[in-house]
Amino acid sequence: MSDKQGRRGFFKEALNQILQPVAEILDERVGLTPAMESPLSVPNAAMLRPPGALPEEEFLEKCLRCGNCVKNCPAEAIRPLESEDPGLMQTPYINPDVQPCVICDSLACMYVCPSGALQTVFAEDIAMGVAVFTAETCLRSKEIACTYCVDSCPIGEDAICFSPTGTVEVLTPGCTGCGVCQYVCPTSPKSIVIEPLR
Repeated sequence: MSDKQGRRGFFKEALNQILQPVAEILDERVGLTPAMESPLSVPNAAMLRPPGALPEEEFLEKCLRCGNCVKNCPAEAIRPLESEDPGLMQTPYINPDVQPCVICDSLACMYVCPSGALQTVFAEDIAMGVAVFTAETCLRSKEIACTYCVDSCPIGEDAICFSPTGTVEVLTPGCTGCGVCQYVCPTSPKSIVIEPLR
């Protein structure tokens, strides 16, 4: 097994293990199931682009659809879009329900982009989108002390935390929109989702 395959396996296994311990509790107590991997589909709304992406119009003009960012993503989070629109076809995007960006140390996607569609930025300056929280569906509103979104955030308390009343609070300036919180959220529908930036 190559080092690259090993890193990909590590990221996937680490995220998948987060969900397993609560499956039975959720089924028994609230009838909800953890989010499982779903097939890729063309998003209906704005797409979550890889880290460092230019604004959408500029991104589409510059992106060569070369697949470098897809091939070099250690978490296999970046996928080529299947679309009937030739302007969108094969452009890279991230579906947090399938595999979020994990803000990896290498940030390789930005450095292998030959056209500048992905700009090199520091991890703390990544702005793919912002997490939006819905309290009504959150397990914490059902007296289940779920902490996965806060515990799993690769940025930490600069991006998401608990308010003094115990409610999830997204700190917009610190949120990168990576999608890890959406991925690990065990409710259906998700209680925290990423709204991509345009």
